[in-house]
Amino acid sequence: MSQGRSGRVFAKILIAPSRRVGGRIVVTAPQPGLYRGGPEPGSAVHAHAPVGELEVLGMLQLLRSDADAHGLVVSDAPPQARRAVGFGDTLFELDPSASVDAVATAEAAQASGAGLRFVAPSSGRFYIRPAPGKAPFVAVGQVLSEGQPVALLEVMKTFNRIAYGGPGLPEQARVLRILVEDGADVEMGQTLLEIEDAGATP
Repeated sequence: MSQGRSGRVFAKILIAPSRRVGGRIVVTAPQPGLYRGGPEPGSAVHAHAPVGELEVLGMLQLLRSDADAHGLVVSDAPPQARRAVGFGDTLFELDPSASVDAVATAEAAQASGAGLRFVAPSSGRFYIRPAPGKAPFVAVGQVLSEGQPVALLEVMKTFNRIAYGGPGLPEQARVLRILVEDGADVEMGQTLLEIEDAGATP
């Protein structure tokens, strides 16, 4: 049995398979049941993210996307309270070109006497890894380049990829300290990373 963030207990976790159809990624039902709680149109989905629930014979199964799922939800059908689906039926579609490239950038701020800092662009839940068990986006001592992914920020069940860059930041920066724990809630403007200019060479 697995317990979700809402406190509800699920019989097990199922992986919703995805496949490429043209320029889209189609996320499908792993077995028949009643599907509900899927992501809203326009929200971002990444690998191994929660993508709804499947009720099978009265038992709730938590659905997660597979390793290849990423993009913005572009399904035209409005979300329903419950929808009957069969094995392999489409749950929703993703536009993979819209999610990874539409990254959020945090603004730089100069802390007096403390060097440069990279701050959260909004409130949300901070994830340093793209998925559980995966390597972190950044590590202490790593040099970041403009546009490079730094973290995921979950806002109202939507995952936004935060990229390095912003007003006042150098094109390349070295990570001095990571100030937020993986999975912690952060406020807009909270410092995520302490960095230094890595572009200048002696």
